[in-house]
Amino acid sequence: MGQDYYAVLGLTRQANDAAIKKSYRKLSLKFHPDKNQEPGADLKFKQVAEAYDVLSDPKKKAIYDQFGEEGLKGGVPEKDGWTAGYTFHGDAGRVFKEFFGGDNPFAELFDSHDPEVGFGGIHGRGRRKQDPPIERELYLTLEEVFKGCVKKMKISRRVMNEDGHTSNIRDKILTINVKQGWRAGTKITFPKEGDQGPNNIPADIVFIVKDKPHPIFKRDDDNLIYTATVPLGKALTGCIVDVPTLDGRLISIPVNDIVKPEYKKIVPSEVCPSPRILIQRETL
Repeated sequence: MGQDYYAVLGLTRQANDAAIKKSYRKLSLKFHPDKNQEPGADLKFKQVAEAYDVLSDPKKKAIYDQFGEEGLKGGVPEKDGWTAGYTFHGDAGRVFKEFFGGDNPFAELFDSHDPEVGFGGIHGRGRRKQDPPIERELYLTLEEVFKGCVKKMKISRRVMNEDGHTSNIRDKILTINVKQGWRAGTKITFPKEGDQGPNNIPADIVFIVKDKPHPIFKRDDDNLIYTATVPLGKALTGCIVDVPTLDGRLISIPVNDIVKPEYKKIVPSEVCPSPRILIQRETL
């Protein structure tokens, strides 16, 4: 009786391509000679490679499914004669490298949460490296910072398919709960939301708060600066300066000092949770 490639991979004959890839990935890691030094592991590693070499190729798989190992390796009749018989090239390491990619598939590959794919042996446990953080700017109006708000940010990222080998691009919405008083430069981090891959830990996505220009105010850390135009006569005799606020009110501020160019007056506790508004006279 010929070799049962499906049984070698622990599969039934109804297994699809994704199941074949998933099983080869698991078993090739389990029996790889750099991890498994047990007697017979090297032979099992080669058998798994040969089984995957056949079942991952649609033409070879079709012949094997119909005629078995004997027909696959001995050839089968076709219109112009017989097909060439299949012979495994014998390089299980080459199959492994072609599946995982790269000359050193151990370098950054394996998830230590799965005891069957962690690496011991001569190389120790394999460790994947995380991609560098991806930084994006998050522009907020002063009103959004004053009140707090919710921002929905759409990202597109590469996501691995169930076979652990192929991927596609998918969109995702990230929700940011903007808190009152966030300063420019505040960072909001979404761990591991970057592109997925078989050999990497996805990057963190980091949003960095930036102030949108405001038609009335400028922000200086926790202070808002409002520039008022004060006529010379009122600058010498005192005046009332009407100052709008971010919540839509208008507050009247008495100014009893002589208002010189670059004069500043502090209005405490008017920008919750920021502490104060600075009124600054415009130079005439």
